[in-house]
Amino acid sequence: MLLSRLVLFRKEVVQLWNAFRARETPFHLKAATLFVAFYLVNPFDILPDFIPVLGWVDDIVLVPLMVSWIVSRLPVPVRVHAGRPGPTVDGRSRRL
Repeated sequence: MLLSRLVLFRKEVVQLWNAFRARETPFHLKAATLFVAFYLVNPFDILPDFIPVLGWVDDIVLVPLMVSWIVSRLPVPVRVHAGRPGPTVDGRSRRL
């Protein structure tokens, strides 16, 4: 369960990155993506990070929830295009 959610989160982050760079993505979703990145590095959280365990729990729970929410709100053409990998260059690497 946890491993499958981690794999899904990784795919959603890549899809969100590709959608962020697409012109067709609405501005409010790009702003929400920047907010998630800012929230992750911002020292002011809902629960501060200096609290030993609870400070990290909000990052571990809220960031994947926000990423999933943004990906679910992407328009279908952007979601399809952003989820598609780049062309294969030499069989191992992908170029974007």
